[in-house]
Amino acid sequence: MGMGLISAAIMFGLAALGASIGNALVVSRTIEGTARQPEARGSLMGLMFLGLGLVEALPIIAVAMAFVFMNR
Repeated sequence: MGMGLISAAIMFGLAALGASIGNALVVSRTIEGTARQPEARGSLMGLMFLGLGLVEALPIIAVAMAFVFMNR
């Protein structure tokens, strides 16, 4: 039971770290693109939300896998 909890804790932490870095990169690049071409703001925002959704899929999968490891 102990190793399952440790592996789940590591998965939670790495998933949160990866998502935060990914979200920061997506948002910073969107802000940079909007600063360069303000008229493209609408399309950049749409792509940003799509990118954020894709980045957030990884931690959701990791949390599901961590719950599986906790129950072993």
